[in-house]
Amino acid sequence: MKIIVPMAGRGSRLRPQTLTTPKPLIRIAGRTILKQLIRDTVKLINEPIDEMIFIIGEPPFFDKKTVEYLNSLANEYHARPVIYRQSDPLGTGHAIMCAADSLKGSAIVIYPDTLIEVKENFDKNSDVVIWTKKVNNPEAYGVVKLDSNNYIVNLVEKPSKFVSDLAVIGLYYFKEISQLRDKLELVIKNNKTNSGEFQINEGLLSMMKDGMKFTAGKVSEWLDCGNVQKCIIANKTMLNILNKYDKNLISESLNIVNSKIIPPCSIADGVIIKNSSVGPHVSIGLNSELLNSSVSCSIIQQNSKIRNAKLQNSMIGNNCIFDGSGKEINIGDFSELI
Repeated sequence: MKIIVPMAGRGSRLRPQTLTTPKPLIRIAGRTILKQLIRDTVKLINEPIDEMIFIIGEPPFFDKKTVEYLNSLANEYHARPVIYRQSDPLGTGHAIMCAADSLKGSAIVIYPDTLIEVKENFDKNSDVVIWTKKVNNPEAYGVVKLDSNNYIVNLVEKPSKFVSDLAVIGLYYFKEISQLRDKLELVIKNNKTNSGEFQINEGLLSMMKDGMKFTAGKVSEWLDCGNVQKCIIANKTMLNILNKYDKNLISESLNIVNSKIIPPCSIADGVIIKNSSVGPHVSIGLNSELLNSSVSCSIIQQNSKIRNAKLQNSMIGNNCIFDGSGKEINIGDFSELI
């Protein structure tokens, strides 16, 4: 089994958090979005992973450190890391085709824009499984249409009339992904674009026309990380979930003086907390410091210093300094606000 991750986008809706950090490497509830997705996907697959294939953009944004991180992530699961580059943002289908040389055998494709929780198994005998989540506003999403046997028979992007309330979340299984490759190859050859981009749906719809069996998988949680407020909500939800079974959310090497922690929280190694109150629903990255502060429902990344603050619903990037007033703060990497 292969895991394929198209992740060349710049995450512009999540700026300033993504000015220097690729969106999939933003940490939510103590882990990067990508690491949590890979962890949950591996559990879902429940079989050895041969390769992890990452499609990333060009340097300097996707730099050597990004590649090293992706290689180490694959190595954690004893999978061979493979890196491809997407030079131009020409759509989801184009991104997948950047890895054309690796598109053979069974594979899972995941778009690392969200966090998920999956409790159900899936039908590996299906030609394709598309994971979905029931939503209240299907007109804002791509949705699947099911027939009377619960097979997927159509994909509709942002339908103006009701088709289905099952939104596509960006997680796909292919029993033989070379079939998608062949269809997307024709899409690109025939220059079949949507707003100038080559989309994965064109290949999927062509596979449906050939009579391939498509089924719908379901997730119990689907957490959008598209902007700062959605990241804060996702952080809260994931901490509630992880707190039930992960006993390592708070580091044993935490340096805490005259302070209290209100769970659930995720606090990494090397963190210093003095004369402060932390939680609930706070994530703090490696080697950050909180002095004389109160923080709740917030995300603080690595190597940042927070002083004399009363924060809630805030997101602070890596290597930041914040000292002063203001209840809801959003500052990106290497920023100072004093």
